[in-house]
Amino acid sequence: MKTRINISLFFLGLGGQIAWAIENQFFNTFLYDRIIPDPRYVSIMVALSAITATITAIVMGAFSDSIGKRKPFLLYGYVAWSVSIWVIPMAEWIKPVLLAAWVVIFLDSLMTFFGSTSYDAVYNAYLTDVTNDTNRGKAQGLLSLATWLALLLVYGTSGPIVEKCGYFIFFGIAGALVLISGIAGGIAAIEPQRAIVPVNESLLKRIKQSLNTQALRQNKNLLYVLLAIGFWGMAFNVFFPYLLIYLKHFLKVDIATSSVLIAISILVGGILASLPAGVLADKIGRKPIAMFAVILISASLIAFSFARSPITIGILATMWIIAQTIWMTATGAWSKDLFPEERRGEFAGYFTLFYVAFTMIPGPLIGAVVADKWGIRQIIDGKPGIIPTPEIFQVSAILILITIFPLLFAKELHNATTAKGK
Repeated sequence: MKTRINISLFFLGLGGQIAWAIENQFFNTFLYDRIIPDPRYVSIMVALSAITATITAIVMGAFSDSIGKRKPFLLYGYVAWSVSIWVIPMAEWIKPVLLAAWVVIFLDSLMTFFGSTSYDAVYNAYLTDVTNDTNRGKAQGLLSLATWLALLLVYGTSGPIVEKCGYFIFFGIAGALVLISGIAGGIAAIEPQRAIVPVNESLLKRIKQSLNTQALRQNKNLLYVLLAIGFWGMAFNVFFPYLLIYLKHFLKVDIATSSVLIAISILVGGILASLPAGVLADKIGRKPIAMFAVILISASLIAFSFARSPITIGILATMWIIAQTIWMTATGAWSKDLFPEERRGEFAGYFTLFYVAFTMIPGPLIGAVVADKWGIRQIIDGKPGIIPTPEIFQVSAILILITIFPLLFAKELHNATTAKGK
């Protein structure tokens, strides 16, 4: 791949993942810590955000296909995305508390619209456009590297910044980083010379054609992979939105220590594993390493639920992060291998349907149910709240094994597993 393409993929991936790390975790903790300490509102916000992301990605991805453009969505979309991060903490000025909670939920969905357009739909289509099945694993590895660097940056600095400066400064810095990365990546991005076929038919007609019985049969292997991605994400999101809440309130680990533990785990389990996972996905194949990741994360989460010391927490978090890295890289490349060439933006939207809606709606709701049943009811900062307990990790570990079944039926593209020397 050309240097300019690598630069665009990396910086757009970095900025996008910084934004999603903020939205996926710190919007949750902001809502819980500063507005209302009730996991049910977190689950509602996550679910509505997932619905917004899915609808946006499908429609805007199809629109990007139809006009034959990627770069404008990338460049201008990231600018709007960064601004939407800056306005979130202003909700803290609103009274009463319930109104403030719903304003945060609305602003989160607005931020998600911009992110799902520029990243979920167009960036994923762009990555597919500028790669092929012999180097797409490496590109996904580069994206995984950017993902974990973003998470390391966010989690490694979040504790001190939030504790010393508050959420306003934290979200302000995060939005600025998204803006800078988006502009750098957007300028470096090229407009792909292939795989984009402008058409005159309506977006609704295009979407309906992709969902008819014949299209589903033609794309059955992609459907199996997407189902696997959906089951994995559903199980993963049983615990992940509540991770920092669990560390802070159940294990009594302060936010600064949590940030250090997560940063070290990401450095070892995410950053160092990303590029090797991409190379293995290209050389060995997507399917075998994806199957390995399922077993690894299930065992790691069971063990993590019993961890109490900082060292044990760090080691076991590293293990499930390694599994997540392998999974993201393998299935990300595998699904993109199978996208129809002229509908990559639209199918990036369907990827979001399984990756986000089918995961972030039921997953956190299951986590909330588990927390409600087994959680600890306690007054937090003068407000009644529920503290998640280890059962959220155990339920997640069991549910994630469902992923194995669609993987058994899914097939890879021939070239993706035989182009070992290319």
